[in-house]
Amino acid sequence: MRYSLFTLARQALTGHKGWTPQWRDAEPRDSYDVVIIGGGNVGRNTTIVRSNYLLPGNIPFYEWSLKLWEGLEQDFNYNAMVSQRGVVNLYHSDAQRDAYARRGNAMRLHGVDAELLDPEQVRTMLPFLHFENARFPIRGGLLQRRAGTVRHDAVAWGYARGASDRGVDIVQNCEVTGLAITDGRIAGVETTRGTIRAGKIGMAVAGNTSRVAAMAGIRLPIESHVLQAFVTEGLKPLIPGVITFGAGHFYVSQSDKGGLVFGGDIDGYNSYAQRGNLPVVEDVCEGGMALMPMIGRVRLLRSWGGIMDMSMDGSPIIDRTPVEGLYLNAGWCYGGFKATPASGWCFAHLIAKNEAHPVASAYRLDRFATGAVIDEKGQGAQPNLH
Repeated sequence: MRYSLFTLARQALTGHKGWTPQWRDAEPRDSYDVVIIGGGNVGRNTTIVRSNYLLPGNIPFYEWSLKLWEGLEQDFNYNAMVSQRGVVNLYHSDAQRDAYARRGNAMRLHGVDAELLDPEQVRTMLPFLHFENARFPIRGGLLQRRAGTVRHDAVAWGYARGASDRGVDIVQNCEVTGLAITDGRIAGVETTRGTIRAGKIGMAVAGNTSRVAAMAGIRLPIESHVLQAFVTEGLKPLIPGVITFGAGHFYVSQSDKGGLVFGGDIDGYNSYAQRGNLPVVEDVCEGGMALMPMIGRVRLLRSWGGIMDMSMDGSPIIDRTPVEGLYLNAGWCYGGFKATPASGWCFAHLIAKNEAHPVASAYRLDRFATGAVIDEKGQGAQPNLH
């Protein structure tokens, strides 16, 4: 079924009884040319998309992803609620202004939009922020107008529908329990629904990357940490875009339902538990209060924690593994959602052609051995700091 205004009107007149399932709940076959493990964990996040990066290894990739977001809804005939409402990174010191100016210049050299705002421009755009007698005075901001938010669950549903329509079997409730390897080459996967043979296998399992890679005897430069996110009660329209706090790790936007969606740092210890700790909750709330004290009057509706696959330099990995026919898509840290279209595109290119896509050529697994790291945040080999 193709979605359109005509289809919606017809269903409304017939009591909405003609809608069909958006994708097939397929039974696993005995064998496939390619099996992707995971690949659908985008259902809960803070929905931000952007390409305001500094380093050459990252800018082309994330800009390609943002361009794919801009045409995504037309490509798969599904409303993903792509809203290019802009992202403002606030700065609070002269040194931070210089760093943002450098980032903006790097973006513009790659053809990416960037604007450095002075305090009055920020005040005009975001008058509700704490400018007077603030603990961290707002000196300005770096704005990317083409950035914004996308509805996370709609992305998952739209991709699932598009893949299913193109003949891809989406096998749900099928846990991988082992990898079959013969003479150094992948042969298939062991699952709770039986053995599935495959010529090529891609791993895209986010926080469980280390666990699945261990089934192949591979140790990766990745740690798993918990990242918490929060949603408040619904409010009238308040925040026009996405705002990040430069004096701490706090970012916030407003959802279509009116809730403020915000988050901050990962929990500083390794864990597979999908729950966070109170010190991070306190730190995130302190950041929000320093930026806009009015947030203290808003009631928190819910929070959750997800497992992040933190790489040693804070940048992703899209590459072949030492096992022939086994491919890796991992290390997205807490920025994987914005990369969704380009990540899938480049991973498909890698699996099909056995070589890296040009915009993802820097995301090699061996960069940690060769020293060619992509340390966007400049924190070194400490995943908990990225």
